[in-house]
Amino acid sequence: MDYPANFIHDVIEKDIADGMTARIRTRFPPEPNGYLHIGSAKAIRINSEAAKRYGGLFNLRYDDTNPEREEEEYVNSIYEDVKWLTGEEPDGGVFFGSDYFDKCHEFAVKLIKDGKAYVCDLSGEEMREYRGTLTEAGRESPYRNRSVEENLALFERMKNGEFPNGFCTLRAKIDMASPNMNMRDPAIYRINHTPHHRQGDKWRIYPLYDYAHPIQDALEGVTHSCCSIEFENHRPLYDWVVENIGFDPAPRQYEFARLNVTYTVMSKRYLRELVETGLVDGWDDPRMPTLRGLRRRGYTPSAINDFLDRAGYSKAQSVVDIAMLEHCMREELNLSAPRRIAVTEPLPVTITNFPEGKTEFFPLPNNPNAPETGTRQLPFTKRLYIERSDFSDEPPPKFHRLKPNCEARLMGSYIIRCDEIVRDENGGVAELLCSADLETRNGNPADGRKVKGTIHWLSADNCVDGVIMRYDRLFTVENVFDLSEDGGFDGYLNKDSVKRLEGVKLEPALKDAVQGERFQFVRIGYFCLDAAGGGVWNDIVPLKSGFKP
Repeated sequence: MDYPANFIHDVIEKDIADGMTARIRTRFPPEPNGYLHIGSAKAIRINSEAAKRYGGLFNLRYDDTNPEREEEEYVNSIYEDVKWLTGEEPDGGVFFGSDYFDKCHEFAVKLIKDGKAYVCDLSGEEMREYRGTLTEAGRESPYRNRSVEENLALFERMKNGEFPNGFCTLRAKIDMASPNMNMRDPAIYRINHTPHHRQGDKWRIYPLYDYAHPIQDALEGVTHSCCSIEFENHRPLYDWVVENIGFDPAPRQYEFARLNVTYTVMSKRYLRELVETGLVDGWDDPRMPTLRGLRRRGYTPSAINDFLDRAGYSKAQSVVDIAMLEHCMREELNLSAPRRIAVTEPLPVTITNFPEGKTEFFPLPNNPNAPETGTRQLPFTKRLYIERSDFSDEPPPKFHRLKPNCEARLMGSYIIRCDEIVRDENGGVAELLCSADLETRNGNPADGRKVKGTIHWLSADNCVDGVIMRYDRLFTVENVFDLSEDGGFDGYLNKDSVKRLEGVKLEPALKDAVQGERFQFVRIGYFCLDAAGGGVWNDIVPLKSGFKP
């Protein structure tokens, strides 16, 4: 798949031409406090493909500077998802932000000694008050002019755990009148007595992201730090950190628009809420926009990357229709997925004029769009199943499937006629007694009969049982990313987003399917055998959509 050129490539080419670097290095810096989602995939795609395009290196670096929600589960899942999406190991290496805690501390001490950082005793609420507004300059902290010696002593006491959480912070001394709020003496270290998932109890202070990130980039040799657009106003602070610490060459930050998709959310906070409140069955629920959820549902890396490329890479914010993602997956599966038959609501049919105990076989194409994949043999016996919806005893106008005293063609097989209806005790249709035109065989040149209705079927003596999970969108409104802080998910959730169909009949060729295999169930949709096993098939995408590429 050709990765389309974009504005970041223009930037890189100019930097290379200007002699900034002979070999670029990019990175993807996820925080290990949740699972990656399709918005994360955009960042992975931009950074990994840019490195590949220019013969550079791509780093995976965990931003594990906040110990409160970081877990090994997330660390492992992120690595597996990055490898799954890109198809390879991160060739620049795998790193952890916590590996640089000693260097971050060392550089903080340097900033204090240079008079560019100070320990501030203002509370969080007081800091916000002193910070000012977009139209009013901030006020200097009363602790801003402490001596270097006092700041060094206080910072050491912070490191030694002598103060409680929130007692004080280390702040960069920049400009409280700056029009950029991020430059108004931002905090760069805070006290946190939570043990770290990798560092244990070693640290009682942790660097904040805006301070630690540029240091990590510089130490790893990252040349182009590509991140989402909300960090654009943080770029002056990024540059301030690398300049005042003295990195040369220094990494540069560039921003791109986040991926917003209709009918879903990208915020980890909201995704975590869905999981923790039991509104979904976990991070890998097939309704979730996480890479684990998409993977379990049956989506492929190639379809996801195709979607990202079609959505485009720019700095302009936009919302992409989720139907485009479904279209990319459907387009791929239409060419690659083998065809198989499933009967979701089985209606028994007995062919009265077909011999008892006889089995006949009919060849059906594995994929009409790929003739080289050949055919498989579908057994035909006296007792069959058809879809209940393919029969009507009170047919509406233009109903061209099976109905009383009329004919329909069994796909790839005989034409049958419904002669009699067997009803249950409640008057419902329990079974159909049909006769087959045994002189006709679909695909035989001698079969010149024209019958409007064609329906799929399975031998009741040879099929296997299965379960189908039908999925719909998790939310009922397009712009779910505008959820209010107070409203939560009330009124937005689609209560019919999942339906479990028991008693499904599957053709015998599916008996040996491998977990993760994808098929088109003829006339129904595309399905994937669930990773959890148990004969459960997940609905990937329907056969058709109104989306126009």
